[in-house]
Amino acid sequence: MPAFVRKGAPALLGAGTLCAALLLTGCAHPEPSAPTPPPASAAAKPSAGNAEATDARPAAPPRIPGLGPLTQARVPDGTTQAVVVTGATENSNTAVVTLHQRAPGGRWYEAGGPWPAHNALKGWTNDHTAGDLRTPIGVYRVGDAGGRLPDPGARLPYDEDPEFAISGTGFLGESLEGSFDYVIAIDYNRVPGRTPLDKERPLGAGKGGGVWIHVDHGGPTQACVALGRDDLRTLLVALDPAAEPVVVMGPARELSR
Repeated sequence: MPAFVRKGAPALLGAGTLCAALLLTGCAHPEPSAPTPPPASAAAKPSAGNAEATDARPAAPPRIPGLGPLTQARVPDGTTQAVVVTGATENSNTAVVTLHQRAPGGRWYEAGGPWPAHNALKGWTNDHTAGDLRTPIGVYRVGDAGGRLPDPGARLPYDEDPEFAISGTGFLGESLEGSFDYVIAIDYNRVPGRTPLDKERPLGAGKGGGVWIHVDHGGPTQACVALGRDDLRTLLVALDPAAEPVVVMGPARELSR
């Protein structure tokens, strides 16, 4: 097996804080012979007509379109790229994939897609187990890629390996050949920083693994997310390890929480 060629180390997740400044205003007084500082309670009160200047409420934090506050809170502060995979319902096996980028000012914007996709045959789950035919819901890091075909220009570490070859048929009788020509590993029950072919399962074999974004074969998957070949190549080239990319995936109702 060819050695796993790493072109860059995975970025560390960062943390940040949002602060708001409290603007205090005073009132004009005739100049006294001996100035007396106002009481602390008076200094904290906004003057009439200047409420806007003394509003200490922080601005609402920027949010990725389609994500609710609970889901957004799971996206690391240092992340500036997010692949959002949205299913229509808990049991749907088709989805829409969109790449979002965070601007320097903190606002998120659409940088790729939307692209049609497939997910697991039976839909989604918050408690994935091996063989349940559901895709795990959550926010997961993506930092490693590979495939049967040569590196198309990815910035993520890319492992070209003939072991990515696959045969057989899918749930609709479609051919699976070429499905792993390009893959992006989702960090669900795997060791980050290794080839997607790595078989170690930190949570145990019973929790499944090998959850990838791979080439769409025209039907539902076992647990992965599948994108059209050209769309996947576009996504693979766009992802930047310096942006600490993640995938946020699940049914729309779950992601909106």
